[in-house]
Amino acid sequence: MPIMNGFELCEKILPLDINVRVCFMSAREINQVAFRELYPLRTIGGCFIQKPVEIGHFIRQLIAELG
Repeated sequence: MPIMNGFELCEKILPLDINVRVCFMSAREINQVAFRELYPLRTIGGCFIQKPVEIGHFIRQLIAELG
């Protein structure tokens, strides 16, 4: 995104609607521990999907997130 990244967008949306659900998706490698330290579940919510992703796994994760 040219103006802000997805994390910054999420931080702006959550104060407007605390019930919004978020699922991040990226092809970059991510350190899950560092990610959660920067963006705890209670702050950003949601899950993180690593690309490439098999469609069945993607659907299962989204269903689990929507709970």
